[in-house]
Amino acid sequence: MTGQVRLTQRAEAGAVAVAALVAAVAVYPAWWWVVFAAFLAFDLSMLGYLRSTAAGAATYNAVHNYAFPALAAVAALTLQPASETLSTTAGVLACSWAFHVGVDRALGYGLKLPDSFRNTHLGQIGRGGSVEHD
Repeated sequence: MTGQVRLTQRAEAGAVAVAALVAAVAVYPAWWWVVFAAFLAFDLSMLGYLRSTAAGAATYNAVHNYAFPALAAVAALTLQPASETLSTTAGVLACSWAFHVGVDRALGYGLKLPDSFRNTHLGQIGRGGSVEHD
């Protein structure tokens, strides 16, 4: 991956993080703080690394993508007429989750490759993180 593509993907992820935070503040003004309070909860997915590098990459990647926040957002919209409490819970979860993934990606923490925690789809993290993946 070229430096320009990596930079573009990181900028897009930063925009997602900002949009998720703005949505939380605008739509759920009483609950915006949950976005920050829950931030590290999504990193519990790294516990898979206690089993193996491949298992850790699988659990990390399962949590660190935009599919589940999107499903939570759809649930929030769908549940709105039936239950305000469930709708709000799903909406705040969607905003918190998308914010976390966006911040991680903006900082260069991409989806993990199964060979090493440091190798991601955005390149290598840590010292000497200029290694590129095709």
